[in-house]
Amino acid sequence: MPRFDHFSKEALGFLTDLKSNNTRDWFNKHRKTYEVEVREPTKEFARHMSDALGQFTGRTHDAKIYRINRDIRFSKDKTPYNAHIHISFAPQSDQANPPMWFFGLSPEKLSLGCGVFQYDKEGLTRFRAAMAGPQGAALIRLAEEMEAQGLRVTTPDLKRVPPGFDSAHPHGEALRRKGFSGWKDIEDPGFVTTPDLTSRTVQQMRSLRPIYDLLLDLS
Repeated sequence: MPRFDHFSKEALGFLTDLKSNNTRDWFNKHRKTYEVEVREPTKEFARHMSDALGQFTGRTHDAKIYRINRDIRFSKDKTPYNAHIHISFAPQSDQANPPMWFFGLSPEKLSLGCGVFQYDKEGLTRFRAAMAGPQGAALIRLAEEMEAQGLRVTTPDLKRVPPGFDSAHPHGEALRRKGFSGWKDIEDPGFVTTPDLTSRTVQQMRSLRPIYDLLLDLS
């Protein structure tokens, strides 16, 4: 297989067709296309992106490719497959919940993200302690700046400031969060079918770097 440079138009076409034909019969008939155009290139891309993010941040990153098979055990939606490619990239860190980078390709768009979806119990305690101090003000300011740039920022999870903090705390917006992430949506999924995808993806992620730096350095 040649060195990965970008996804093929066939890969994007496969995801588009899978969304309209989300059955095991259709998938099995087109399994070879999935393996050649989607599965193997995704593995190659994940390796290249891990290396590129390592160079970008100065930290080694581990990639996780999410399965195409959906877990339908507790879902009303019984379609068996995910018609998208999702990959996360986590830095090697002593933190239990370090900020991660995300790559999400669907037939409609490409979404690039950075942050922590939701902290675990210990991580949330640490996050809230930081948000009560100067880093809380920094996070609120960062969210405002990113929204002004047209980036998509997750909203606070809680309606009220959690117990243990002043209900009128000036960093209430930060304290009401259980995680924090920002997203850059590229409306043309054809972005992934043109040359030099890895470096262009990292370039697009640069606008999300402040999230990575802030969450990685929580005191």
